[in-house]
Amino acid sequence: MLESTDPRPASGRTISWRARLALALFVLMAVAVVAITNNLLTSRFTQSTRNRAELRLTLFGANLVSELQRNSIVPQLLARDPALIGALNSQDYSQSTQRLLSFVDEIGAASLMLLDTDGRAVAATDRNRLGEQHRQAPYFIEAQRSGGTVFTMLQREAGGYRFAYSRRIESQSNLVGVIVVEVNLQKFERAWAGISDALHVTDSTGKIILATEPRWRGLNEQIALQREPPTSAIQRAIQATADWTALPADAYLEGEAVMRVSARIPFHGWSITSFTTYASVREKVNGVLALEIMGFAILLALAFYALSRKTALRMALFQRESAELRALNTRLQREIAERERMQKSLAVAEQTLAQSSKLAALGEMSAAVSHELNQPLAAMKTYLAGASLLLRRNRPDEALASFGRIDDLIGRMGAITRQLKSYARKGGDQLAPVNIKDALVSAIAMMEPQLRQRHVRITRALPDNPVMVLADQMRLEQVIINLIRNALDATRNVSDAQIDILLSAGETATLTVRDNGDGIQDLESLFEPFYTTKQPGDGVGLGLAISSGIVGDLGGRLTARNAEAGGAVFEVQLPILSEEIEAAE
Repeated sequence: MLESTDPRPASGRTISWRARLALALFVLMAVAVVAITNNLLTSRFTQSTRNRAELRLTLFGANLVSELQRNSIVPQLLARDPALIGALNSQDYSQSTQRLLSFVDEIGAASLMLLDTDGRAVAATDRNRLGEQHRQAPYFIEAQRSGGTVFTMLQREAGGYRFAYSRRIESQSNLVGVIVVEVNLQKFERAWAGISDALHVTDSTGKIILATEPRWRGLNEQIALQREPPTSAIQRAIQATADWTALPADAYLEGEAVMRVSARIPFHGWSITSFTTYASVREKVNGVLALEIMGFAILLALAFYALSRKTALRMALFQRESAELRALNTRLQREIAERERMQKSLAVAEQTLAQSSKLAALGEMSAAVSHELNQPLAAMKTYLAGASLLLRRNRPDEALASFGRIDDLIGRMGAITRQLKSYARKGGDQLAPVNIKDALVSAIAMMEPQLRQRHVRITRALPDNPVMVLADQMRLEQVIINLIRNALDATRNVSDAQIDILLSAGETATLTVRDNGDGIQDLESLFEPFYTTKQPGDGVGLGLAISSGIVGDLGGRLTARNAEAGGAVFEVQLPILSEEIEAAE
């Protein structure tokens, strides 16, 4: 064993530790400078962004007020128009709509509408509204009661709001009609859609009446923000990383921190609010931070360059160690070659072990054949005795039926031998859609002689619709027969023997076989091959092992437990066959 010594002098090791400490202090200083710069610049750029947002809100609010004031004068002018007053008095409205159309382009209103004393639209710039009844409309009722211009705000059924000015029209101090001017405030929403901020206008009650987000209309701000789609934990983590330069947020919009700025509009207690992202602040701050980090990176690169020069001078001291490493590599190559030869020997041993495993499987299969053929042989014996009795009683037709069942059992014995071969080999038969109800009926018919002989009460709970699974019907019947036979053996010493069979379909197809016997003594060893509690000659302990293997090959699971009221419960769960897969089959 070779000993390795450090050829570097103690002074060199001291310099190395001093250099590392200096680098650590330099990194800490760089982090502190970046953090301080981040806080200062974030505060400064955030205030600048907030000031611009406040100025923008003042301008938007002034535009809204200007539009409302300009439209508020229109009803007062149209209420004095002689042509409209004359049309209301004479009830000749043939020229009234054209008269209103001549005003709408000049005024810039959304629409104009002339109502008679009954609230019927007798003239309108929107011809589709002619003849509409507005007797119950607030702008019609309030205009009748008021002597001046009335402002009304109505919520549309499709969402959003309508804004209208209305004024009564008088002729010789008598009410002859009402003029309604709808204000087009939706154009501001369309204009706001072109900016990056989210905006909304609320009335005196706090209800949102105009917004860049249509789903906000009709809600208050708190509820509107709560209705924003939630973000996942990963998105929140990514967002938190992206917002590291932002100050504590005023609000969160779609999971992103935003700056909330609000201003009052001098009209009916309205206010306008904007939500500005910190994207511009982050861009400016990150630009400065990038320059700082780049400068520190250059200084750090120079420091590493100086250290690398020292390392290059020390490389000569390590040449001897390199020679020793080359010699060590040569020894390792020899060891690797030796291990490769050992691996080849291990592969030969593995092939021998696999052949031994096949021989062991053949031994298990021979024992399984003797076990599985006992069932059809016992049934054949019963049918032969019954056929002999029927022939003596001169009932040949029924005896022929028994012979037919014996022929079926012979075919089944051949199928069992083929299945047990596949149990030892894993696979071989093609799977097809199978109705578990049909397999259950066939299995019970197979066990009918034993059931009659034992006087066991069988209760079945089956669904009306087929329960389809992807399986081999013969192997599935084999599982059911094994479970029923185990239940028969378990109730051998019970006076009132009963077996319950339940079939249900949900996410999986579940077949439950329950008995009222003595229960299961050892649940852990139940499905192991050659484990049995029967007397010698009654069984070899392969039935449940084979059944568990078949169910596992079909993608299902076979479980067992003791029932609370006594007895054992076996449950087979198989994947349900969907209609799409069945149609494809």
